[in-house]
Amino acid sequence: MAKTALNKGAEKALADSRPIFPKENYKFMLAGIVVIILGFLLMMGGDSSDPNSFKPEQVYSFRRITLAPIVIVLGLVIEVYAIMHRPKPKA
Repeated sequence: MAKTALNKGAEKALADSRPIFPKENYKFMLAGIVVIILGFLLMMGGDSSDPNSFKPEQVYSFRRITLAPIVIVLGLVIEVYAIMHRPKPKA
C-alpha cells in the first residue's frame, strides 16, 4: 500500500518537472512570434512631415491593407501549429 503511494508521488513529481512542450514546439512558437512581429512592422510606417496632410496612397497601400494582415494571420497559424503539434515518438 505504501509502495503505490510512493510511486504516485514520484510520478507526480516527474510530471511537474517536465516542460509543457518539447523543444521543437518552442522553436515553432518563436518562429510564429517573429512572423507576427514582421506583420506588424509591415503595417506601420507612413512618416509624414506635415500632420495635417493625408496621403491615401500611403495609408491604403497594398503592403498595409493586404500583405501585413496576411503575414499576421500566417504567424497565428504557425502558433496554433506549434501548440497542437505532437512530435513523433522515438522508436
